[in-house]
Amino acid sequence: MSFRTGKIKSLTVSSGISFEGKSTEDLKELFNDILANGMYGLCASFYEEGQEPGDQLTEEQIRRRLTIMKPHIKWIRSFSCTEGNELIPKIAKEMGIKTLVGAWLGDDLEINENEIKGLIQLAKKGYVDIAAVGNEVMYRRDLSEEELLAYMQQVKKELPTNIPMGYVDAYYEFTERPKITQACDVILTNCYPYWEGCHIDYSLMYMKQMYYQALDAANGKPVIITETGWPSKGEGLEGAIPSYENALKYLINAQKWSSEDNIPMFYFSSFDESWKVGDEGDVGAYWGIWDKNEKLKY
Repeated sequence: MSFRTGKIKSLTVSSGISFEGKSTEDLKELFNDILANGMYGLCASFYEEGQEPGDQLTEEQIRRRLTIMKPHIKWIRSFSCTEGNELIPKIAKEMGIKTLVGAWLGDDLEINENEIKGLIQLAKKGYVDIAAVGNEVMYRRDLSEEELLAYMQQVKKELPTNIPMGYVDAYYEFTERPKITQACDVILTNCYPYWEGCHIDYSLMYMKQMYYQALDAANGKPVIITETGWPSKGEGLEGAIPSYENALKYLINAQKWSSEDNIPMFYFSSFDESWKVGDEGDVGAYWGIWDKNEKLKY
């Protein structure tokens, strides 16, 4: 994910918990209550320091990090079905964690075929609760709409009938691409006020508007927020300022809304991963709840 031109034009009021007068320790206490009560889901972050996509993940590192997350989540979202990522849903199901499993699609057709094959195999073996065919492919423009639809149709044809299939992208793509929306069983939407330069004081309201735009496009289909979050360090983007306190505020508000309104939400992310600076700048390394050494940041 990276900076994108804002699609939502109006914000009226702030929303969420009033943090006025609350100290950092107060915020940490609120966060710890959320963690103790449990979150709907987290996005998988399994690359250790010095690793990046393309490197092979090991069973040991996946099992170790899932063990850290397990007491706090119901679901895990993975992004790929190759290079060791195919072990994530297997180990998660063993631990009693539900799985949203993604096939990573890009402009390399051979890799795409391996990803699609891997997703179908995992689903047929019972390791997939929701299947995601691609992540932000339209946003990156790696494939045409017709190419993506063909992959979605291929997976849908092969999936067991009890497994819903969807595609992950920014909320507005589901408004702008009705054919893709129609092909989905479930709308899987990424909602990032940060990447549209939103000030932290308005971030929850902004995220809600993102979600409701996707919900409107879904026309009755279920909608899941597959990514949202706020970095704890970095340079900043227009009105969006990364900081320890802002990351805590965003997480607290997002999780409170998710819990109270029964909004399924995968928070991004579980662990800090240094490799992300290549695509996102310095903030890329600081989206996790745990740091790169697996220590709880808050």
